[in-house]
Amino acid sequence: MESQFPYFLLLALVFIFFIVVPSMRRSGKEKKFLKNLKKGDRVITKSGVHARINEFDEKNTTCVIDTMAGKLKIEKSAISLELSSNLNT
Repeated sequence: MESQFPYFLLLALVFIFFIVVPSMRRSGKEKKFLKNLKKGDRVITKSGVHARINEFDEKNTTCVIDTMAGKLKIEKSAISLELSSNLNT
């Protein structure tokens, strides 16, 4: 039984290195992106809606976006980092 412990430890380290660390890194990038959004930024939501940020609420958890069809109030977490990152560069 003692000979299986190093393999279990190695498996746990591989799991942490390949799954947990990249997930934490991606989460940190997304939080920084959402925190740095400002009025006038062009964004794409996770559902594919292209829009421009019009205003933020006082709690800073939702925002109003302008689309071609009108204004929408959405959660900031619905804005896609991957899709929106190239729009404002």
